[in-house]
Amino acid sequence: MVTIVKKRRQGKIIEIIQRCDVGTQEELAERLKAEGFAVTQATVSRDIREMKLSKMPTENGGQKYVFLEQGGRMENRYVHVLREAYTAAEAAQNILVVRTVSGMAMAVAAALDALKFPEIVGCIAGDDTIFVAAHTREEAESLAEKIRLTIAQEEAMELAQRKA
Repeated sequence: MVTIVKKRRQGKIIEIIQRCDVGTQEELAERLKAEGFAVTQATVSRDIREMKLSKMPTENGGQKYVFLEQGGRMENRYVHVLREAYTAAEAAQNILVVRTVSGMAMAVAAALDALKFPEIVGCIAGDDTIFVAAHTREEAESLAEKIRLTIAQEEAMELAQRKA
């Protein structure tokens, strides 16, 4: 059950991470305390998990929490996460091993799940590696190509927008 306090706190979390680059649970807990919320690191950890917050790289090489809303224009944000953090992919039987920038595997795995590629059975993410289970080796290879194509299309669209 979601309480009123939890709703307010999670709303404040979204407001904080949209306003500031917050890279750790501890920093988020401190900012919430400064806003009048009595929280522990465990509470913040649960909120992050429930809200499905992801981390994205910052311009200075750090990381920050982001809220990837569901639906509408958010697919573009998932593709942006892929583009910024993906480095390589290789099929090993029906498992696609996806490499990412250090610390970004969970964000990329969340993006892959949200993009709902039909080949994906599930993802397991570490720090910079994701094991993506597909039904078959062919689907794993096809998925690697779809990911590369998706990133290439995003890059082409951004380049076209810059020229316009």
